[in-house]
Amino acid sequence: MASTLFRLRSAAAARLHDGTSMVHPSEQRVYFGAAPVDVVDMESAASWLLLELQQRQTEPPQEPLQIMGPNAFLVSLASRNRNFAEALNRATLCLPDGISVVWAARLLGVHMPERVPGGEFMERMCQLCAEHGLSIYLLGGMPGAAFGAAQALQQRYPGLLIAGTDCPPLGFEQDEQLNDAVLARITAAKPDLLCVALGAPKQEIWMLDECGSLPIGAALSVGAAFDTQAGLRKRAPRWTHGIGMEWLYRLAMEPRRLWKRYLLGNLAFLSIVAEEWGRQRRAQAVAKLLHSGPGHPLEADTQPGEKGPDELLHASAGFTAEHGSPSDSKHN
Repeated sequence: MASTLFRLRSAAAARLHDGTSMVHPSEQRVYFGAAPVDVVDMESAASWLLLELQQRQTEPPQEPLQIMGPNAFLVSLASRNRNFAEALNRATLCLPDGISVVWAARLLGVHMPERVPGGEFMERMCQLCAEHGLSIYLLGGMPGAAFGAAQALQQRYPGLLIAGTDCPPLGFEQDEQLNDAVLARITAAKPDLLCVALGAPKQEIWMLDECGSLPIGAALSVGAAFDTQAGLRKRAPRWTHGIGMEWLYRLAMEPRRLWKRYLLGNLAFLSIVAEEWGRQRRAQAVAKLLHSGPGHPLEADTQPGEKGPDELLHASAGFTAEHGSPSDSKHN
């Protein structure tokens, strides 16, 4: 019996918050504590999103798709930030952004095909959008990063339609007038794909709060992708990606900004994974006792008022509300 780490999507279908049904690229969603991650690879996710964007051009307005990408640090962040956890759980698709997430899923018995970093997924979608006449809008990044990224992407993918770029001032989301102006510009542009680079957890919470009413096909959180595309930050060498050392390269480049994120965040992530691993081992041990045959001491010794083997199995497997997805309550 599987623990609540695993959630299967029946018939690969999902339902948006407005009740609209859609085909989903992932049949399985994995939970690390409060953070969900979908079992999906780059090409299946990109092909699915392209098809959805194309269909939305000819269909009546629907609720925008929201795509986010938890990595080890964001998994740990979700465990202590309720609003961020809610944003991840309400996302249409959660990409496995970091190699640590992929390795952890495999350790826990889930075949996670590969990491799908938000920046690389954005670039793949820009390529597909250029090929199929879809538009993108770049929001966020360092000053000048959105414009610089747009130029670089158009040069790399001729024909890419840039519906707009915007780099609002820091803290704009807390100023109603500034935030409304950002929303008005996006509404006027009506892009197929909105790429949001505000940094976590701000970008995910902003997407949850604001994107539902925007005339867009989908919103994608991309972190610092604009900065690297524009050449304002160095991208980690490709050889570091496959061996899981991209985080170490970034830490070496920006130790003062990233040491808490990677060192403390990674330790918290390991703790979450270790807890789930222990829960699985306990569940397996209880299941083995439970299925060892009739008349087993575990069955015979159960006293009135004590937990029987079925209850022990559920408790060991983590079948409690706190290990499921957070409730859909309003922000505090």
